[in-house]
Amino acid sequence: MARPLVAIVGRPNTGKSTLFNRLVGERRAIVEDLPGTTRDRIYAEANWGGVTFDVVDTGGLLSEQEIERASAAEIAQATQEQAELAIEQADVIVFMVDGQAGVTAGDHEVADLIRRSKRPVLLAVNKAEARTIQDAAVEFYELGLGDPYPISALHGIGVGDLLDAIVAHLPESTEAEREEVPSIAIVGRPNVGKSALLNALLGQSRQIVSPIPGTTRDAVDTEITWAGNRVVLVDTAGIRRPGRIERGIEKYSVLRSTRAVERADVAVLVIDATEPFTAQDQAIAGAIAEAKKGIIVAVNKWDLVEKDHRTMQEFTEKAREAFHFISYAPIVFISALTGQRVNQVMELALAIFAERQRRIPTGELNRVIRDAVYRHPPPTKPNKWLKIYYVTQADVNPPTFVFFVNAAQNVHFSYKRYLENTLRKHYGFTGTPIVMRFRARREDA
Repeated sequence: MARPLVAIVGRPNTGKSTLFNRLVGERRAIVEDLPGTTRDRIYAEANWGGVTFDVVDTGGLLSEQEIERASAAEIAQATQEQAELAIEQADVIVFMVDGQAGVTAGDHEVADLIRRSKRPVLLAVNKAEARTIQDAAVEFYELGLGDPYPISALHGIGVGDLLDAIVAHLPESTEAEREEVPSIAIVGRPNVGKSALLNALLGQSRQIVSPIPGTTRDAVDTEITWAGNRVVLVDTAGIRRPGRIERGIEKYSVLRSTRAVERADVAVLVIDATEPFTAQDQAIAGAIAEAKKGIIVAVNKWDLVEKDHRTMQEFTEKAREAFHFISYAPIVFISALTGQRVNQVMELALAIFAERQRRIPTGELNRVIRDAVYRHPPPTKPNKWLKIYYVTQADVNPPTFVFFVNAAQNVHFSYKRYLENTLRKHYGFTGTPIVMRFRARREDA
């Protein structure tokens, strides 16, 4: 059984994301004094009094007239649908209203929508820092949703009482303690089809897909079961060059994309088959490699490319040249729109995750390296000779090997490459970098 789900809903700019961040204990949702900042559903885990549950932040609910008048009506409508889907999935709904603004006609419309869900509803009257506003919260009884909870999401006032009420209304969860599951981040430049790929994998609209670059502003986690394996998918905001990052919302989006790569096991780098490789594509790939994460290069929009029998081979050769520093990365040609080879992305990601967990017995490892050194001894120069005493695997995820040598500074980069190629020849390690450290034996106390 999944953990209980608490949905935070309400009109725009009532403080939903601020409350979300306070409940989960970190700044996961973007908070700006600007209506409409949160578009997608943002999920995270929260714990109160030993009870663990999931919280979902949603975009502001609007009336039909407001959606029609919105500058980006398509996105406004999609935001509305995402919020309504969160309401349907929730076990408990926290309805956020603005205590400073008082009861509005829009609040009544949202209250009617929530009431139809038949879910337990807790009415949170936010921005109640002052005693006068706390006292005025009684006017919200007219919404017909029970006792209001005066809170200040910004300062934490009254949030403990609200959490007590949330936990009291949650259904019992039988979920055992969560085991470690692979985390797969979907990254790339804006508008290359990251959200479309996520939706294709999920088989449902879990993200807003729009032709407008930067639609996905937050990194959004979604846990699924794939071929019997639990997997966490992370869709991220499009990463732009630093010089093109605008202050405010997009700045935080980029930070979240970078953090998503850092906490992922495998990153799927989505590139556009209809456009030339860009320096930014290479920079993102470099960031993934620098973070020592597994990587797949997913060439999206392959259905739009005119082809002959050599098209894929030629494209692969160009990609290998452009991304020569991640030669270990598999390349898969997909169409998120048609579903072409989309399943291969997940299959490869799980295979790479398994490769990252591979542990080689020390005895076997040393036999392989000893034979490699015998076949191809390290180059010798006066006062620069190299002797490898033994090697051991120090860690996994990524696979990390420590070579004990006579002088670490005498290991030439070309010989490092030879040793890495030896490890890959014998053990695969497809799609993941290998970390090799060289340590003088006298340094090993």
